[in-house]
Amino acid sequence: MEIYPEVRSPAVAGYFYPINPDDLRRAIENSFKHPIGPGVLPKPSSTRVKESTGFVVPHAGYIYSGPVAAYSYLKLAEEGLPETFIIIGPNHTGYGALVSVYPSGKWATPLGEVEVDTELARSIVNNSEYAELDVYAHIEEHSIEVQLPFLQYIFGSNTFKIVPITLALQTPEVAVDLANAIYDAIAHNERDVVILASSDFTHYEPHDSAKSKDLKAIEKILELDSQGFYRIIKELNVSICGPGGIMVLIEYTKKIYGNNARAELLKYATSGDTSGNKAAVVGYASIRFYGK
Repeated sequence: MEIYPEVRSPAVAGYFYPINPDDLRRAIENSFKHPIGPGVLPKPSSTRVKESTGFVVPHAGYIYSGPVAAYSYLKLAEEGLPETFIIIGPNHTGYGALVSVYPSGKWATPLGEVEVDTELARSIVNNSEYAELDVYAHIEEHSIEVQLPFLQYIFGSNTFKIVPITLALQTPEVAVDLANAIYDAIAHNERDVVILASSDFTHYEPHDSAKSKDLKAIEKILELDSQGFYRIIKELNVSICGPGGIMVLIEYTKKIYGNNARAELLKYATSGDTSGNKAAVVGYASIRFYGK
């Protein structure tokens, strides 16, 4: 029986976001108050309003993507605290399983520790043809980690659990399998869950080129068309790093709401909008998924 670490230490504190807790809180607040951001700080609802199935959120350094991510977190705060966040990110390192579900223990950030929902994680793996319990894909991966301080800032560290899932195999087939596995695991374990699909969009192209490509891909996301989205990013060579998580969220939302499934773009911008350098940018989007 494999023994997993009790605490996953932060890999990019002091790099993607400040390592000092006070500086980190200020960086998060600056994301909300930034001219590209929503302009207000989040006020978490004391009552839970189940509206959104999940959100697409970016995962770059906070000075670049934080203002765009803030739109998803502002809406999330308005809907109140679920029991568990399933956070799906791409595998940038190449380590570990192709579909890697973190099994147990806690994840640490400068703002504290968050517990992994072990029961739900194991249930997802048991219902999936692709997913494995694995820590190695997560050791140096940043795409999930950078979401945690936003959640901790809004809700605290000991109020929710997480299921981190890292994808190296990002195809429509895997997305359907994982969406079904998540749906069945949530139903079996009776969890109140919100899914976060962590993804940046076009990487290192001029601002206008990146925006044009990204909006074509986002159009398919808003149509909840996984196959069309996947086809567009292949045909146009759109360097979106987390398409797998986005497709999982599309398929999961359709499984819950059928023809009443909806998605809305909360904010799109590039690193050129936040940094001022538009020569080679990365695109970012906050997208909300829900049902009528």
